[in-house]
Amino acid sequence: MNFPPTVSGLRLLRMLKLIFYPLDYLEDNYQKHGDIFATSQSETPFIYISNPQAIQEILTQDKTKFKSVAGAGFLNTLLGDNSLLFLQGERHQRERKLLTPPFHGERLNSYAKLIYSISDEVTENLEINKAFNVREIMQEITLKVILKAVFGITEGERYQKLEDLLKSWLSFFDNPANATIMFFRVLQKDWGKLSPWGRFLRIKSEIRKLIYTEIRERRLQENYTGTDILTLLMLARDEAGKSMSDQELHDELITLLIAGHETTASSLTWALYWIHYCPDVENQLRFYFSNFNGNTDLLDIVKLPYLDAVCKETLRIYPVVLTTFIRILNTPLELMGYQFKPGTVFAPAIYLVHHREDIYPNSQQFRPERFLEKQFSPYEYFPFGGGSRRCIGMELAKMEMKIVLYTILSKYQLKLRSSRPLKPVRRGITVASPNNFKMILSQKII
Repeated sequence: MNFPPTVSGLRLLRMLKLIFYPLDYLEDNYQKHGDIFATSQSETPFIYISNPQAIQEILTQDKTKFKSVAGAGFLNTLLGDNSLLFLQGERHQRERKLLTPPFHGERLNSYAKLIYSISDEVTENLEINKAFNVREIMQEITLKVILKAVFGITEGERYQKLEDLLKSWLSFFDNPANATIMFFRVLQKDWGKLSPWGRFLRIKSEIRKLIYTEIRERRLQENYTGTDILTLLMLARDEAGKSMSDQELHDELITLLIAGHETTASSLTWALYWIHYCPDVENQLRFYFSNFNGNTDLLDIVKLPYLDAVCKETLRIYPVVLTTFIRILNTPLELMGYQFKPGTVFAPAIYLVHHREDIYPNSQQFRPERFLEKQFSPYEYFPFGGGSRRCIGMELAKMEMKIVLYTILSKYQLKLRSSRPLKPVRRGITVASPNNFKMILSQKII
């Protein structure tokens, strides 16, 4: 069978490089092997692919030749078996239809003022000439958005407890070394509440109880008057008139939390870094923002072309996830001159495609103008994945990025503490800026 080039070396060493130096792992193998390479020729070959035409063939045949799998083991424990990411076939289509309406149209636009007010509230206590941890501030903003817009919890003891637990739970990913637990099941052992995995499971259990309590109380009180996403999902009905179960609601809410809070915080952190690392970009943004005032419709800001280009370039240069969900082949396939058998695993490599020099010249340079000069296909630019598995909260994430950036830049002058380039590190299933990245508030704009 004609088979792509295969990465050589000891599997353990390759795995450790993927965990601790994921970008180097992908870049080195791309330089050596090109658009397509395998990490295994076993019963389940694993194929990385960065050819846009081949990726188009994979993503457009999602529902017939492939099944999509977000992961197994750790991710199932993290999100729950009823997460949209793990569902297949008709059940996946049903769940996606139920989840889609709150993230589009007027429902989506109704969250704009909430995002602005939360951004304003969280940043108002920043002190002049004092460094602050950028990621911590961005996480606080995005977590509050999730709790208020998605969970519909706005105040009180449950709100505070859930916020504290979620912060503690997600801090599990602060240390890149914890990523080894994700990749090696043998390390997923509960050795008590002081062990990393034991602590992770106990906090998860407490969060689970709080969410189920919230769902049950709303059902008992028939309290469906809110505009939050949980309320909308509780009201949603499929074609047979059936609503989502408590377990389905819980797992989808946890999925939205991880997908919408962590990833958006990372993207915002990178955006603030690049805007201030490239003075021309900052000056351009501030020029456009100067045309707005307190009476400006936030949706007009969201439509600003240059701001859109800055956000797109942020998501291009360091996408939060390096590949799409993996696709497992159901039937034999010929692709790029190679023959693949059922069971072959494909991982379309977002990061590698985003750094193809034939598509993005000088790809390591942050240049938002790329997106004003050219429109890229969904197989050349796909930070939110593609096909039937594209991120359902994509529009909310993009809107949140734009409003948060506008809020901060219209209120403050910031500066970097160092001119040294910032390099990504692994953060759980994602890549992000280093946890110690700080900026300085140099001036408040009156």
